[in-house]
Amino acid sequence: MATIIIPTPLRKFINHEPRVDVQATTVKEAINALSVNFPELKKNLLDDNGKIRGFVNLFVGDEDIRNLQQENTVLATNSVLSIIPAIAGGSGQEEQPFSKEELARYNRHIIIPDFGLEAQKKLKGAKVLVVGSGGLGSPLLLYLAAAGVGTIGIVDFDVVDDSNLQRQVLFGVENIGELKVEAAKKRLQQLNPYITIRTYNTQLTAGNALEIISQYDVIADGTDNFPTRYLVNDASVIAGKPNVYASIFQFEGQVAVFNYTDKNGVTGPNYRDLYPTPPDPGLIPNCAEGGVLGVLPGIIGTLQANEVIKVITGIGEPLSGRFFVFDALSFETRTLKISTNPTTPVISELIDYEQFCGVPAVEKPIKEISVEEFSTWITNREDIQVIDVREPNEYEERNIGALLIPLATVQQRANEIHSDKKVIVHCRSGKRSATAIRELESAFGFTNLYNLKGGILAISGEQELLLSR
Repeated sequence: MATIIIPTPLRKFINHEPRVDVQATTVKEAINALSVNFPELKKNLLDDNGKIRGFVNLFVGDEDIRNLQQENTVLATNSVLSIIPAIAGGSGQEEQPFSKEELARYNRHIIIPDFGLEAQKKLKGAKVLVVGSGGLGSPLLLYLAAAGVGTIGIVDFDVVDDSNLQRQVLFGVENIGELKVEAAKKRLQQLNPYITIRTYNTQLTAGNALEIISQYDVIADGTDNFPTRYLVNDASVIAGKPNVYASIFQFEGQVAVFNYTDKNGVTGPNYRDLYPTPPDPGLIPNCAEGGVLGVLPGIIGTLQANEVIKVITGIGEPLSGRFFVFDALSFETRTLKISTNPTTPVISELIDYEQFCGVPAVEKPIKEISVEEFSTWITNREDIQVIDVREPNEYEERNIGALLIPLATVQQRANEIHSDKKVIVHCRSGKRSATAIRELESAFGFTNLYNLKGGILAISGEQELLLSR
């Protein structure tokens, strides 16, 4: 009897069970048995030729079956077979002097015998680029700044929304509506005024990735979509930078260090060695679609910060050639061995990653309207409908008399939304309403929806009296 560990994204096909016991003597027999018992799971594991899909890796114990006998790998009586699908270095800097204040601040680091002043100097001289300042980026940035990493770059083009605050601990209510990079910079400089923060309020693309990444020693991937994840990997490989990776989904997290060159000059695997191809569009939802336990990015992002610090300072053994998996529900961890794949094509140029992954890295634009324009429509008595997609408790606290249709119910109640007149959709800050509009446009073909920029927060008291008529 072998035990198969089922990852969070695939549990919906097997009644949400975290593991399944099967009678099998080889990996192939185990996967076949699993496919027979759970037909819906089969198409997510095997292609039309019955082969394991490229975005799925299998481990017996902590060994990748590609390093064993692949599908013919023998399973012992108590073997554990893990299904691991894809789910969203040091620095030779010149010596940096410390002020008395910095020496006092970093004292708890400096007095560690295996860390000391030399490791702290490496932190101060290092440049780390963090791609994404959301759930993973929040704890990652906080701890890198607190640790004393001398220069931190932040790439993000989103704004803070109240729905972020359940997990993105870098931000507060006062930051809602602000650019994330600017809110992050302000918070990190409050935490540590002795470091430099560089911000990039832009989408990372094939056109700018190499220019930005080449300026840093270590890249930390906190992205939430596959096009950007493959872009970060490929740009890191081309630029020769270690890529500290982390990913989260619902209750499960992953951490690894890719493209790391050890003291012997040997470079470990990169993300494409593990996942040569992305999953089919829509198979693995992101956190906005599938949700995430609020504390999980704190756990995983902190582990990611730990690996960044190890790579910079040279202490310990980085997670290069190993893949860490954490299940918050069972509180189980696994560290699996991974290696370079000789069949992985050489990465020599950046490509169209949206085409490669079959999904856009950035959602398509939607029509928007300012509060001033909205007021004009009301004054001119235009025939419009107003929809509020916040929650009932928010509506009770403050509303402008709009029809309440909470975000989670917009598709079920689409028949209540007019298609023959202008419809203004609003929430607290404009983000949930944008999500609602995209859902409605995609599912029902609406072309008459307008997002209220800034949401109800942008409406003044005087405007509220006008709009409530």
